[in-house]
Amino acid sequence: MPSSFSAERDRGALPAGARPLSSLVGVGPALVATLARRGLLCLQDLWFTLPLRYEDLTRITPVAALQSGQRAQVEGVVTQVETGFRFRPLLQVVIEDGSGTALVLRFIHFRRAQAAQFVPGMRVRAYGEVREGHQGLEIVHPRYRVFDARAPQLATHLGAVYPLTEGVTNARMASLVTRALAQLPCAAELDLLPPLDSAALALPDLRSALLAVHQPAPDDDLTALLAGTHPAQRRLAFEELLAQHLALRQLRQRARGHAAPVCAEGRALMHRLRVNLPYALTSAQQRVLDEILADLATPQPMLRLVQGDVGSGKTIIAALAALAVVASGRQVALAAPTELLAEQHYRSFVTWLQPLGIEVLWLAGKVQGRARNAALKRLSEGAAVCVGTHALMQEGVQFRNLGLAIVDEQHRFGVHQRLSLVEKGGTADEVPHQLVLTATPIPRTLAMTAYADLDISVLDELPPGRIPVQTTLVAASRRAEVIERIHHACANGRQAYWVCTLVEESDVLAAQAAAVAHIELSAALPMLSIGLVHGRMKPAAKQAVMDAFKRGELALLVATTVIEVGVDVSNASLMVIENAERLGLAQLHQLRGRVGRGSTASHCVLLYQPPLSANARARLSLLRESNDGFRIAEMDLKLRGAGEMLGTRQTGLLALRVADLARDADLLPMVRELADRLLQSDPGRAELILQRWFGSARRYAQA
Repeated sequence: MPSSFSAERDRGALPAGARPLSSLVGVGPALVATLARRGLLCLQDLWFTLPLRYEDLTRITPVAALQSGQRAQVEGVVTQVETGFRFRPLLQVVIEDGSGTALVLRFIHFRRAQAAQFVPGMRVRAYGEVREGHQGLEIVHPRYRVFDARAPQLATHLGAVYPLTEGVTNARMASLVTRALAQLPCAAELDLLPPLDSAALALPDLRSALLAVHQPAPDDDLTALLAGTHPAQRRLAFEELLAQHLALRQLRQRARGHAAPVCAEGRALMHRLRVNLPYALTSAQQRVLDEILADLATPQPMLRLVQGDVGSGKTIIAALAALAVVASGRQVALAAPTELLAEQHYRSFVTWLQPLGIEVLWLAGKVQGRARNAALKRLSEGAAVCVGTHALMQEGVQFRNLGLAIVDEQHRFGVHQRLSLVEKGGTADEVPHQLVLTATPIPRTLAMTAYADLDISVLDELPPGRIPVQTTLVAASRRAEVIERIHHACANGRQAYWVCTLVEESDVLAAQAAAVAHIELSAALPMLSIGLVHGRMKPAAKQAVMDAFKRGELALLVATTVIEVGVDVSNASLMVIENAERLGLAQLHQLRGRVGRGSTASHCVLLYQPPLSANARARLSLLRESNDGFRIAEMDLKLRGAGEMLGTRQTGLLALRVADLARDADLLPMVRELADRLLQSDPGRAELILQRWFGSARRYAQA
């Protein structure tokens, strides 16, 4: 039953915020369409389009007080104008303000009419970044106004710089936001937080916070605003984190509201598999398996995340869980984000399950024609297990009675893609169990927020006999020494990886870089058999190279980061990561996990291009000192933020606009407590918070 609060709000803030942008004066159909492409549909969307940074146009800085690197507003009289068109267009305007120093305003792209504005004796007010030029300090392409007598009035608040929208200048966006802010309701109508919680936060009300963030006063704390720690930003961050948590909790509530198949069989099958394994499960694996089996044995859907460091043994846990479901007459689907990782899982499942008489299908994007039709037919008929990529989530894929959906490295998919797989097995009466795996250790604070719809199990123990990988930092100038080290390792019967990275996210460039490295290393090490693998190779060719490396036919594998997950060659004891400073800690740790999978001492060489920034040196030094994935993840969270670490740009729900999970971690306990309380006692208020922050993305939470 809707709360009285919800009924009151139907007459208050929501209608004001929901008014279309066409209700603003001067916003016609063309601009409406342009803004809609950015997801800006109503006034509320403009309220929450927050500035990227600020410009101080409230004061004039004397030219003599300017410093290189500073962004400042100046005003002075034009004393000299120089134009040149011989070699390239150039306009230089020298201004002086009586402080004893001249400043050059330099333009490279300009029109003749623009140059004609600058006449000696005219006054100019300009804003931009100051830098050292050939003739002293200069500002290149400043924003400016030329005037004769009466000076324009100074701004009354700091100027906001908004995210760029094609076809909309910053001045126009600022004007739109100002007009939208003029329609903000009063504080009592706008605030959606319960009054007691608002008071406990000791932060401004939402109306004051929005005005302060969009139109900060001249004496406001600009340092805090730029760092995201201003009280106004903290108020917005709290509500956004609350909306995030509400969405995931609601997702969990909706899932828990369905029934799931009871899968309490399979002990005999599990025993047959375990006795044939060349190792015993660790105590951590047994604990996590027990938690999963307890979930599967109930009529409520399991919603569980298993996270563990590289090599902690998640795949065998997934296979044992699959046996419980298959023995109960249901199907299992396992989706992985890359073909290489999916193929690795497929081969493992075939090795473990087919001897038990269990059919394992393969379905990826490259499976086409008769092979695809045959796989789809077997799935619809009830084939026990299917392993694949995003192809499992496509239209036309239908299971007969899916009982368990396993998603590996979910942050590479997203919440909505996991749900689309789950929906393929759902009926009017039941939904499948869900098991999410990740080899990216996630700090507890982040995991409890990013995966609030899931129970969390942690594999915090590596198999016995594993020797920690020794990591060293080596400058690129010592490349020849590293190549000789590879020669020595391979001469002693070991195998090695050489990983190529690039700044750009480009399969084409990455493939080229790996191909060049392959040619160079083949020339330098003619006595070794060297393979090449990258993401642009056809799956069959890629798998052939990987198989040859696994069989020991190749001594050295040159690869892109396509081998980050899913490659397990116990004889590989040396990895070289080129341009290591370009990668995040979590990815470097994942790559390093490809070695050290046997009982031999293994090494990882981080080859870097000097000079290293202080940040890069701190990251690489931590990797050298620690093999603890959770400690590395904590540092990665601090350095790169949650969005980068989790790949949340793809998830729909986690693309945070204001909050930062590392910076705002102290708010999370109160966020979680309030979210649970609102869902139980005031769902109307919770729904309005969700509508405010997610709008159309609400469909994910309603799946």
